[in-house]
Amino acid sequence: MNDVVPAPSVPRIAVRGGGTFPVRRIYCVGRNFADHAREMGAQAPASPETRGQPVFFMKPADAIVTDRSVPYPPGTRDLHHEVELVVALGADAPDGELAAERAQALVFGYGIGLDLTRRDLQAAAKAKGLPWDPAKGFDHSAPVSRLVAAADLGHLDDCTLSLQVNGEIRQRSRLDAMIWSVPEILHELSKLYALRAGDLVFMGTPAGVAALQPGDRCHAALDDAIALDCEIAPARI
Repeated sequence: MNDVVPAPSVPRIAVRGGGTFPVRRIYCVGRNFADHAREMGAQAPASPETRGQPVFFMKPADAIVTDRSVPYPPGTRDLHHEVELVVALGADAPDGELAAERAQALVFGYGIGLDLTRRDLQAAAKAKGLPWDPAKGFDHSAPVSRLVAAADLGHLDDCTLSLQVNGEIRQRSRLDAMIWSVPEILHELSKLYALRAGDLVFMGTPAGVAALQPGDRCHAALDDAIALDCEIAPARI
């Protein structure tokens, strides 16, 4: 093949036990914890019957950060952390709508990620009824831990997701507080996209999102099973 420009490298995430996971797409779920929906001024569902439809957005695959240094992004004065469970798909979904009861079979493993958000840009876009892609899909906006095989993690509902910044707890929640479970989210995504091996799904964040500054140290964890450590570095010029 005679490429007219150099082909970009495929972003890859380390896997516990060896090997790497090549990233194809990054899907993200908004408002998947009721407490976070309320803190952002949105109405949280009172029951599963009133959930409506999940909110989806995307990040580019090359937004992945796998080292400890995460540069503070340009264009914002209000960078926020959102700690999230990350689902890694290891198989293609069949054509057509994926049944929720078949969705778990697609999951290769799990990680922990930060959905970094330029909150000031997001708020301004929301106020004008405009898309807020620049608030979410920027360079280095998706720090991710190494992945752990699904079989090594156990039942997700029993796990607790947390984030410390400079040693202080900012966010903490059990995963059974998610409004939409992993199989349900994969089912809903399959109505809109062809899910493939290499896809990641950021599953949404609990309450406690707040600003980050250069020099801040983040420690995200899913109990003792998965951890992500990173530091916010000065902006790259």
